[in-house]
Amino acid sequence: MPPTLASLVRNSSLHLTVLAGEDQLERPVRWVHTSELDDPTPYLEGGELLLTTGIKLGGTGTGTGTGDGDEALRAYVHRLADAGVVGLGLGVGLSHTEVPRPLVEAASERGLPLLRVPQPTPFIAISKAVSAALAAEQYEAVTTSFEAQEELTRAALGKDGTAAVVRRLAARLGGWAALYDATGALSLAAPDWAARRAARLAGEVDRLRRRPAPASAALQGRPGGADTADEDFVVLQSLGADRRPRGFLAVGTEARLSPTERYVLNAAVALLTLTLERSRDLRRAEERMGTALLRLVLAGETATAREVAAVLYGGLPEGAVRVLLAQAARGEEDEGDPLADLADRAEQAAGRAGERLLVARDRSAAEERLVLLAQDGGAVHGDCAAAAEEGDALALGVSAATVTEQAGAAFAQAERALAVALRSGQHLVDHDEVGTGSLLPLLGDEAVSAFAEGVLRPLREHDRTARGDLEASLRAWLSRHGQWDAAAADLGVHRHTLRYRMRRVEELLGRSLDDTDVRMELWLALRAGDR
Repeated sequence: MPPTLASLVRNSSLHLTVLAGEDQLERPVRWVHTSELDDPTPYLEGGELLLTTGIKLGGTGTGTGTGDGDEALRAYVHRLADAGVVGLGLGVGLSHTEVPRPLVEAASERGLPLLRVPQPTPFIAISKAVSAALAAEQYEAVTTSFEAQEELTRAALGKDGTAAVVRRLAARLGGWAALYDATGALSLAAPDWAARRAARLAGEVDRLRRRPAPASAALQGRPGGADTADEDFVVLQSLGADRRPRGFLAVGTEARLSPTERYVLNAAVALLTLTLERSRDLRRAEERMGTALLRLVLAGETATAREVAAVLYGGLPEGAVRVLLAQAARGEEDEGDPLADLADRAEQAAGRAGERLLVARDRSAAEERLVLLAQDGGAVHGDCAAAAEEGDALALGVSAATVTEQAGAAFAQAERALAVALRSGQHLVDHDEVGTGSLLPLLGDEAVSAFAEGVLRPLREHDRTARGDLEASLRAWLSRHGQWDAAAADLGVHRHTLRYRMRRVEELLGRSLDDTDVRMELWLALRAGDR
């Protein structure tokens, strides 16, 4: 604890007497400064105990007079209080036989502690007492910090190290602590009762997720407009060393953290970051192993893949499975690394649900993709689908449910579904939707749009410069399957007029409308132009 005015008053060797501000004696003293200036505030930072003999101060020595000197004393006190001085000590016996009453009255008005320093007590004795207390505080802080660091390090190296660090941190701070995974989901809280408080921070954690690691935020009071009877001071800190948060730590205490407690928090953040952040070489090695294992599965070497996976991952997904194929959506280059975020989210979901998962990067295609072999309808399947639907950074293709032995065929299904998602601008496409849906979503491709524009250009140029409305006439005629009367009625013209227009269409396009392939291409061109 830092020295306070109360601790100085309790020091019997100093013989200090409190004349004003008795209820403010618990203020910490950060330094002692001696000054005989009428205005020493330019040389103060705040938090000092100012000592003076009052040589330059006005007022009467007996403390019973009035006049301009007394007003100067009051102004002097107000200047010190405004500057953040924690206390004023007046040495009597030299300039003043006693502390002037206006000084006492002004100090009482401002709530500024005023101490009488008797002549036998040298100012340097007070300075030494404060310096010794500050040195003791610093030594205690260093000792406490090292003890806490050793305790947290032992906890990190023990069984269930991450949870142990969180529990020890909460105990050290006399409050609560909570750990969130990379997706912002609450992983654990200590003590157990803190889980409900930690859950209220979901919005703040989500905002911190959008900032590069390391990042932090400080909150006063419980979030979400909750009852403030036991409001906390909360500090949030992201965990990660390569700008991608691997998790988040929150601590809540009744009072703001002291410098020593902040050191303890920083030590916990460093240990948790080391725990969550695996080395880059290890991550690359794991990625290569996952890719090799995936290739075995897709090639039909399921028996070999099971043997390898049993050692590395505890086995492959069992029962009905799906292949999920994800790719960053076009035009989302500024969204960080959505594939890495999806991989983290999938692994977190698998860990929470106890599901087996195979996930790997696929760099064989023109655009990098993420491949996941996951349990059908499981937590990973659901979380990946939710991730695709939540934003614009991902496109996800999902195969039909199958068994691991048929993963190669399922991968092809996921590729087709992903292609549809990318072409149509959808975030998520299931293979079942591809088989039962329409071809029209496929017409959004740039090449198809360019083809449609080229085919229909002669008709559109004609319609801009002459009468006839050939494009609308062609659309009506095709939509009525070549039925002249029905199409003419839709257009509100005579069937002979429509026949004339269709001959002009053939002349301008250089194609015969009797050809079924030509009619099909023209209809698709019209629909692609619509999209």
